[in-house]
Amino acid sequence: MTELLGIPPQVLFGQMLIGLINGSFYALLSLGLAIIFGLLNIINFSHGAQYMLGAFAAWLGLQYFGVNYWVALVLAPVCVAAFGILLERTLLRRLYREDHLYGLLLTFGLALIIEGSFVHWFGVSGQPYAVPESLQGGQNLGFMFLPTYRGWIIVASLVVCFGTWYMIERTRLGAYLRAGTENPQLMQAFGINVPLLITLTYGYGVALAALAGVLAAPIYQVSPVMGSNLLITVFAVVVIGGMGSILGSILTGLLMGLIEGLTKVFYPEASSTVIFLVMIIILLVRPAGLFGKEA
Repeated sequence: MTELLGIPPQVLFGQMLIGLINGSFYALLSLGLAIIFGLLNIINFSHGAQYMLGAFAAWLGLQYFGVNYWVALVLAPVCVAAFGILLERTLLRRLYREDHLYGLLLTFGLALIIEGSFVHWFGVSGQPYAVPESLQGGQNLGFMFLPTYRGWIIVASLVVCFGTWYMIERTRLGAYLRAGTENPQLMQAFGINVPLLITLTYGYGVALAALAGVLAAPIYQVSPVMGSNLLITVFAVVVIGGMGSILGSILTGLLMGLIEGLTKVFYPEASSTVIFLVMIIILLVRPAGLFGKEA
């Protein structure tokens, strides 16, 4: 098939791999956004800055404290989640009953402050983060060479994403979360600490962004602007999947990554805009998104 199209199979499968890797990051980030919006009703525009904080937490830990990649994979999301919980406790909690615009403006302002502070301290040039020794090298699949770390990103993202979906949609804890956002008074009457559930939910959404940042650090240079460059694309993915749809964010993130990768093969000029073109078409046909519920 690839020979009939005049495209070497190595090029086609290589771009599909890149697209799947990008899609893995889109899925992780859009999942965090969907959780925060679907359960807390907050449009978290600081998500890109929290993704950047995860990458910087891993880099700073390695540079100044000797924290290796595997420890950073756990420690960085926990630290960034703690910072997110502090923001939720002090700022965001006041806006839950207000219009979505207030939360969007607040988180957008927070993103600008965080990003500007890191630009002041570290500049805009990226910092390298080495691939861990155990994940170096790759596998020859015959039709292409698969770097081990790229394969690890795809597997780790899929496990986290679908594990999160299962927790929210198929477990008692997830039922408590959904019920706590739909009818908090009833849940509190049953003795459930709804404010704590909301706080932990926001912290988990932030931790997903930070985890994506740690995974991205060895591939992309750690930079203060790495989150802002990705955030608009991720928001487009969330809109396509359906605002607040957990499964929609995961599947759409992976699909949009593949579409973006294939576009680079067949029509490279449109690779940076194809996701937004898909978003426009979906909004015209189904305004609630592919997996969203009509109002």
